Amino acid sequence: MRNQHKSRFLHQNMALHDEMKYSEFPDPFDKARKEQGCGEMNDQDDPVLMLLRHKDVRKCAHNWKTFQSGATPGRIVVPSEVHIRQTRQIPFEVDPPQHTAYRALVEDWFRRPLQPWYEQKLGALIQRSLEEALSAEQVELVREFSLPLQSRALTLLLNIPLSEAETWISWGTHVFRSEDNPLDSSKANVLYDYIDQQIARAMAQPGEDLYSHLLAADFQGRKLTTEEIKGVMILTFAGGRDTVINALTNTLAYFAGQPGALQFLRQQPEMIGRATEELVRYFSPLTHMGRVVTEDTQLCGRRVKADSRISLCWASANRDESVFERPNEVILDRKVNPHVAFGFSHHKCLGAPHARQLLKGLMHGLIEQVQSIEILQAEENMEHWGEFDRKVGFRRITARFHSLS
Repeated sequence: MRNQHKSRFLHQNMALHDEMKYSEFPDPFDKARKEQGCGEMNDQDDPVLMLLRHKDVRKCAHNWKTFQSGATPGRIVVPSEVHIRQTRQIPFEVDPPQHTAYRALVEDWFRRPLQPWYEQKLGALIQRSLEEALSAEQVELVREFSLPLQSRALTLLLNIPLSEAETWISWGTHVFRSEDNPLDSSKANVLYDYIDQQIARAMAQPGEDLYSHLLAADFQGRKLTTEEIKGVMILTFAGGRDTVINALTNTLAYFAGQPGALQFLRQQPEMIGRATEELVRYFSPLTHMGRVVTEDTQLCGRRVKADSRISLCWASANRDESVFERPNEVILDRKVNPHVAFGFSHHKCLGAPHARQLLKGLMHGLIEQVQSIEILQAEENMEHWGEFDRKVGFRRITARFHSLS
């Protein structure tokens, strides 16, 4: 009996160790950030200088005159999308002062998640997802939990029928590019055609949705063109897709590997706001975003030529030891947290209020309904950026949810 008990104890500890591994996201930028402050990668024969330090990332993000977002559509994205789209994402790929005017058209709309009625409806969607997970023998967290939840939540943001989420779920985790081939434009064309159809529908039958809001908007004394509306909608669909899916999945993996964390939040639910910011900092669902240099300059002691590219590496900046105490640990009640996971300055993420409310709602649902999460099988999703290999999430991760009741 004693040996059987010892064997069972060791097996449980080994399982817990495996789940802790899934909740850990190492920092591949540590050495280069400390020694050089930058790294290099080749993106489709268009080299990129990666800025790794928190101070440099914020400084360059703020300096839109030297480090431009409004270059060739698709060029500031890493990997570059110049070969798969010509439509400019708005206001993401526009610089001030025009960027300010575009953003003013949609900013109030994207702040709707802060309103109580929105939070309540979002909470109902999250509760449905958790109930489905709890009733299943097992669930694949990427495609069976996070993807459907992200898609259902997006119907709330766009103010359109919930049934439309089924179409978006069928697209998979990326709406804009193939997971296997970033140069494949066929998937982008599916999104373009869909948005064209939705704009035409809103023109014929205006409603209360985001398409209709944009069609009725006044922009500097004129109506937006179809191409401008399409640019806003492409950003809305693509910008919060895989990043939100990763954030949701990684949060579940974290709580699976750290069972005491759920109990901590159960006892101190007022810390969920801080926990949201900390998990976003730690996971940094978007590794980096590019800029195009407008004039010869110097960065990290290097000469940087005009029309070359840099990237603002949010993931590295969020682990900068000169800014964050114990940066490689998740501290759920971290008080000072100037992370840049949602960007910084002019181009700070429009969808941040929605993403934050989604993660907060998920944590509230977990502490109310879920005792623990057991990881059964997982395959990590690695990104390869030149000399850096970074875990950004999971290709697939299967889990079993255990009810609190």
